[in-house]
Amino acid sequence: MKLAFFLLRLLPPEKSHFVALNALKFFYKLKIIQFFFPYKDSGTSFSFKGLKFKNRLGIAAGLDKNGDFIDPLGALGFGFIEIGTVTPLAQPGNSKPRVFRFSSQGAIVNRLGFNNKGVDYLVNRIKSRTYKGVLGINIGANKDSEGQKRIDDYIECFSKVCPYADYIAVNISSPNTPNLRSLHLEENFLPLFEALSVARNEEEYTKPIFIKLSPDEDKKIISVILDAIKEYEFDGVITSNTTINKDNLSYSGRHNLDGGLSGKPLLSKSNELLKIAHSHNPNLLKVGVGGVDSKESFNSKLDLGASLVQIYTSFIYHGPEIVKRLLS
Repeated sequence: MKLAFFLLRLLPPEKSHFVALNALKFFYKLKIIQFFFPYKDSGTSFSFKGLKFKNRLGIAAGLDKNGDFIDPLGALGFGFIEIGTVTPLAQPGNSKPRVFRFSSQGAIVNRLGFNNKGVDYLVNRIKSRTYKGVLGINIGANKDSEGQKRIDDYIECFSKVCPYADYIAVNISSPNTPNLRSLHLEENFLPLFEALSVARNEEEYTKPIFIKLSPDEDKKIISVILDAIKEYEFDGVITSNTTINKDNLSYSGRHNLDGGLSGKPLLSKSNELLKIAHSHNPNLLKVGVGGVDSKESFNSKLDLGASLVQIYTSFIYHGPEIVKRLLS
């Protein structure tokens, strides 16, 4: 296993990601994954709005953007899986290179830009899954969509995925799609929230809707969003997305580091947002994500009010073993 990870790190980050996930899928088909990571109830189960999470640890959106790896990821022991971010139309994302490792700091910077194969492809992949656990779907807007067209993108994705989603995560916080974070401004998020509320009623969608927030907004802006989430009776927040602040990252300046920072250096900022959200509304469900790579950091999310926790970067660096480590 250690040799495999060493060899993967010799590849460019995005290529390594592709190879690793396809290897996971290959071993799943051979039933090797199931042998080493058998289905079992590790950790503490959790129930919310009729959903039964076998444990509180999930994989965050961004790892499996298109729903190609639901079954192999589901075999690793996660309590839930979130796929996406998906957009109405397929798009290539931003130009390469767009993923940068900082292994010694347990960090990654990416500026992928919602690269995905489109919502219709994702829905077809979901239809073929055998995974029976909780499946969340993260939705977004195409890069060139602005104004009402951007809202329409979210609603198109919502309507197409809602028959298959155990919960829907609305991504208004990626730093890698131009102007997407302007949806944290009241004049922009209120029309989106209104449209989502109407779509929820029209589609008779009764399962949870979560809003994924940025860790880079000030407390006043976050408070206004949290008030609106309560008003529209959405169910929770995901705290948080990546940060554009690189103050906690040591680097040589060899690369243009535009993009979002994830991993260990994100822990404090994501925890601060989690603390704000819990203080503002203790009854709102919180999904804590950002910087979780140890039992201590996992528990810090729960202690600050998260009911569920997600990982991404630590899974990239440590592979399936991180699931055992966090849940043991």
